[in-house]
Amino acid sequence: MPQGPECLSTILVQPFQQAAPYTMPTGYCGQPYNHPSQGQTCAQSQQMQHSVVPASSGNNLGAPLHPIVSYPSAPGSSQYGTLRSSQIAAGQPPVPTLMQPPPTQSSSQQYPQGNGATPTPAHQGYGAAPLSQTATVNGQSNAGGESSSTTTGSASPVPNSYESLEGGSYPDLSAPPTGVPPKQAPPFGYNYPTMHPAYQQNPTPRTDSSPSHGGYNPPGYQQYSQPFPSLSELSSALGGLSSVPDLEVETLRPVNLLQERNILPPKRTPPPEPNLSNDLRKVNCSPDTFCCTLTNIPQTQALLNKARLPLGLLLHPFRDLTQLPVITSNTIVRCRSCRTYINPFVSFLDQRRWKCNLCYRVNDVPDEFMYNPVTRSYGEPHKRPEVQNSTVEFIASSDYMLRPPQPAVYLFVLDVSHNAMESGYLTVFCQSLLDNLEKMPGDTRTRIGFVTFDSTVHFYNLQEGLSQPQMLVVSDIDDIFIPTHDSLLVNLKESKELVKDLLNALPGMFTHTRETRSALGPALQAAYKLMSPTGGRVSVFQTQLPTVGTGVLQSREDPNLRSSTKNVQHLGPATDFYKKLALDCSGQQIGVDLFLLSSQYSDLASLAGVSKYSAGSIFYYPSFHHIHNPSQRQKFQKDLQRYLTRKIGFEAVMRIRCTKGLSIHTFHGNFFVRSTDLLSLANVNPDSGFAVQMSIEESLADTSLACFQAALLYTSSKGKRRIRVHTLCLPVVSQLSDVFAGADIQAISCLLANMAIDRSISSSLSDARDALVNAVVDCLTAYRANGSNIQPSGLIAPSALRLFPLYVLALLKQKALRTGTSTRLDERVFAMCEFKSQPLHQIMRIVHPDLYRIDNLTEQGALHLNDSVIPQPPLLQLTAEKLTREGAFLMDCGSVMYLWVGKCCNEMFVRDVLGCPNYASIPSSMTEIPELQTTYSERTRAFISWLLESRTFHPAFYVVKDDTSAKTSFFQHLVEDRTESAFSYYEFLLHIQQQMPK
Repeated sequence: MPQGPECLSTILVQPFQQAAPYTMPTGYCGQPYNHPSQGQTCAQSQQMQHSVVPASSGNNLGAPLHPIVSYPSAPGSSQYGTLRSSQIAAGQPPVPTLMQPPPTQSSSQQYPQGNGATPTPAHQGYGAAPLSQTATVNGQSNAGGESSSTTTGSASPVPNSYESLEGGSYPDLSAPPTGVPPKQAPPFGYNYPTMHPAYQQNPTPRTDSSPSHGGYNPPGYQQYSQPFPSLSELSSALGGLSSVPDLEVETLRPVNLLQERNILPPKRTPPPEPNLSNDLRKVNCSPDTFCCTLTNIPQTQALLNKARLPLGLLLHPFRDLTQLPVITSNTIVRCRSCRTYINPFVSFLDQRRWKCNLCYRVNDVPDEFMYNPVTRSYGEPHKRPEVQNSTVEFIASSDYMLRPPQPAVYLFVLDVSHNAMESGYLTVFCQSLLDNLEKMPGDTRTRIGFVTFDSTVHFYNLQEGLSQPQMLVVSDIDDIFIPTHDSLLVNLKESKELVKDLLNALPGMFTHTRETRSALGPALQAAYKLMSPTGGRVSVFQTQLPTVGTGVLQSREDPNLRSSTKNVQHLGPATDFYKKLALDCSGQQIGVDLFLLSSQYSDLASLAGVSKYSAGSIFYYPSFHHIHNPSQRQKFQKDLQRYLTRKIGFEAVMRIRCTKGLSIHTFHGNFFVRSTDLLSLANVNPDSGFAVQMSIEESLADTSLACFQAALLYTSSKGKRRIRVHTLCLPVVSQLSDVFAGADIQAISCLLANMAIDRSISSSLSDARDALVNAVVDCLTAYRANGSNIQPSGLIAPSALRLFPLYVLALLKQKALRTGTSTRLDERVFAMCEFKSQPLHQIMRIVHPDLYRIDNLTEQGALHLNDSVIPQPPLLQLTAEKLTREGAFLMDCGSVMYLWVGKCCNEMFVRDVLGCPNYASIPSSMTEIPELQTTYSERTRAFISWLLESRTFHPAFYVVKDDTSAKTSFFQHLVEDRTESAFSYYEFLLHIQQQMPK
């Protein structure tokens, strides 16, 4: 038993009473819900706020509050209640060649899938019940997902499930998608075709911008002289451009990839803008929040199939916003049929009627909606803020609650085994929490608690009035129980001093422990029992394999197979314990976030399930040590600062609706699917992204616009029920040329990455890799077949898709999907988790990092922001050909940054930026740039700070010398270069060309 310092009393608790068995939760409505510290009635907690509503800013650590427009309700307004809804019954087959995993029988069908491919329930073998069975929603029987709420007045009955609370979708859609195995291609990456005559493996003559030594060998590019189709010829062959602007004409410009080497734009390009009228474009949703793989929606599934491109949405629904209209109104206007929220893309037939832009039903305009809170005048419903903004947030009424809004509840579950104490993470954690305790989101009801564990589980009594924290030790881990229910989760405001005492004492309490075993499973069971009455967030810190009690895991990694070119084993979980526990947690509105700080294999493939299916987050710090690995320590500190202070939403659900005729069939992200199209998010945070795949079930010929709407219903940390709504509008096209012209290649690559991760787990890694290659082959084949009557030699792509092969090659070289390069199993699994849960911009930095030369920064073309000059160096291709010994190069990989310094780098840069007298004196463990009062230093730091402003988590930073072993990790990201087990970019283009039918 650990011996605490004098400030802590320790009690060994025996199971003096029958412990409650660990069972599946009952209906969420039936849970006890008491707030001894609440001090206010339910009615008081739901009073609507007026005037200015604070919200989190978009800045890194989420502290400054920005004023946000709040619209009060009109005087004397009436309630606009919930309506009857039903769930999607089914969908049509998607594009057959795009990585749809074949249905296989699952051993855990009774647990609906959350993370990963989550089709509609008619998919047998995907873990959901067939449609003929009664669906269980929120622990209650709800046959077919039908809602019982059918009234339209304020006297509507209490909703009995989230399905009825948020409102369903179309009642009459048809059969679900079925998987069609993709075309098989031979494995690649370790078998090379005969070298093209123009591909030189010998060093090329050095120029000023090329490397100073023969180690970096740029490939030679064949110069073709065949006739090339003009744009008019191409347009004619594609059936003509349907009156597209000049920008779309440029996106269709044919590019010979084997001939045009410099296809990377000098700056990050924004996503393609939909071809909409200026009025619609102004009010459309930001692509940072909501974007589609195709900004021109094909009119039919046949046209989509012809283009051979995936159709899907990428969503970042809860991201930090500096401007967000918050609407306080008793009337939340929604379509009576499909439950779409009124938005800028509806049409008003007159002042009293509006037409839904998703299902086209004509609805009445409620009396209150006639009042415009902005102009304070009546009779202008089309000028209401809901109709002027595509992203809005409503303060929800009691109709959108199943119970009084929960308080913010935080439970920290901490590994205190010998391994954990050796790493030193606990000291860093306790100090970070002390520093940020006042900044954690919440109000006067916020609760906090702590559980520590090694081979036993330890609870901490922090009840107000105690002179010191009291430690309660439960050694019976086979039948874990809660020693006391009323003093382990305490009001933070009332017990703040005891919490601080505990955080100051914890690192010293287990310093000399010899206990090496880890009872993670029982600790998680205890957390579940402790949090079930309220819900909230559980933060788990683990440093090794769980070795005792339920959820015990064995090492499954063979270090000799890390470089295998064959299929990688053990990408899936070894046990369903963590998934089952996560589903139990989700049912009780408990989200579990996992921090894994381990230098040894810890079976993240199994542990990750506890976060994936409870809408949690996963953080991984390989080889963490608070002294020996300063960069990881700094990253852990910065990540904790963001994690503890960022905005959070509790007991959330999200539904995505789309224009009638379109159907969503697969979700990607961390969540639990409560019904066919309702995602349960016990916690929602501003750093998580989601993706969905879609198909076209009915022709869209009768409409010129397709719309998509995501509605996120959540409880804020202040106890307010809110609905954040995003609406996206895109044009519908009938010409293949328009489909190609509107392709968003970054969104396409991101969606394909999600699909490939699913395929690698459900089938095999080689299948996933082949399917990615086939996606490029099929798309370019479709373009060639339909694009031009003149067939020049080479590999032709429309300009909009010119980066497609490069991004897919980069994907194939990622830790998640690569073969033949030594990759630890936990690191591979974590990379897969990141692809499944990160927003688009973060995924793209991981896939294709940004490379800049920064030893010669100038003010030419610089940005001038807030009296600062931000240099803007051009992006460089990810090849060693662009490196030179005389330079310094910054590579931004999203979660990590490398500063590579050449051996002959300008001494002024070494002195004025790195603070070292010469190259030899640069320390090999340098992890930050010093603040020096020199022009070089200020420019460099201004540029790096500007890069960091656009992200929420701080990257690890490494200064890499050209003569250190650390440069290997830097060179791994040069995706255009050949490795022992993978193609160079030029070889990959040749491979694609060979795979295309003649």
